[in-house]
Amino acid sequence: MRQVETISSWQLASLFLAYMTGSAIINIPTPMVEVASNAAWLSLLVANALGMVLLACVFYIDHQAPGHSFIDYSEKVLGKWITLCISIPIILLLILIITFIIIDIGGFFANALMRETPTYVFHTLILLVAAMTARSGIEPMARMFVWLLISMIVLPLGVLALAFPHYQVEHLLPVMPDGIKPVLLGSYRAFSFPYSELILFSLLLPFVSKGDRKPLKKIMFLTLLVHGILMIIPIVLVTMAYGPLAGTVQYSIFSLAQLVNIRDAIERIESGIGLALIVGSYMKTSIMLFILKEFLSNVLKLQDKQIITFPISFFILLLSLTIFDHETEFVDAVFVTWPLFMITVVVLPFLFITLVAFFKKKPT
Repeated sequence: MRQVETISSWQLASLFLAYMTGSAIINIPTPMVEVASNAAWLSLLVANALGMVLLACVFYIDHQAPGHSFIDYSEKVLGKWITLCISIPIILLLILIITFIIIDIGGFFANALMRETPTYVFHTLILLVAAMTARSGIEPMARMFVWLLISMIVLPLGVLALAFPHYQVEHLLPVMPDGIKPVLLGSYRAFSFPYSELILFSLLLPFVSKGDRKPLKKIMFLTLLVHGILMIIPIVLVTMAYGPLAGTVQYSIFSLAQLVNIRDAIERIESGIGLALIVGSYMKTSIMLFILKEFLSNVLKLQDKQIITFPISFFILLLSLTIFDHETEFVDAVFVTWPLFMITVVVLPFLFITLVAFFKKKPT
């Protein structure tokens, strides 16, 4: 990956937190509690620990080939054609990830906020803004997303704090009513989204300034730990609020915000949650589009990387409007097919490259 722009370690960490948290802080609680019940927070801890292992592997490869992505390293040690066989499925996966994000935010608008507006309006607007942001470069994104990230975190946490009267600690017990199996299933679901996606984010490591790479490792591990805490808090509080029903309430934090009513002065604050979801989805879509643009242009050996941003965004728009006929198909794809697809296409090849790196000498 050719370095045209550079960012600092802290800027990369802010992009990483925005990328990992994104819409997950709104979407994760319900599916996690659905499969793991009261132990959903424990499943998240396990998934976060597995994410730490993946991040350690990322930095091991980065140590072997500083300033290069794991795809660049793969081409050096495995050869061009094997790397191409790894790269093509990753490109398809990146396209699907962005498509799923767009479908998710469109479904949220259609089901919760603006039921009379066609979904293609939401898909078009968020993709257009994300494409322009990705085209602007990683430096403007890093500067702008710091403030958006703060709003995306503060709004849901503020709503969760205002919903304090609805919490009942007894809903957290017993911790594992059905044994260890639901905990492992919840960890599997959380590992596929969002923790396994940090492998794709590692493609941005070469953009960190060479003079600012020394603290990068510690900062990234700290950021991943902060992300885990930010994910555990809504899971625990939603469980305390809804009890056994927490796994059935769609957009549980949004629904919890609808319950907030303090002396008829503070109410109807669910729009803040909607804003957080929009901001998070927009940031993750922009980062994903930027990664896809860089990755695809390197595979195709394009001189002008910007030229493919809008065409690929238009293709994703068409895909988001036609790939699923019903919402149930989208849910099945996200929770049944996607985890296996993510592990097969990204995690296993990445672990194989890491294993090869462990047994091979550092390439010159």
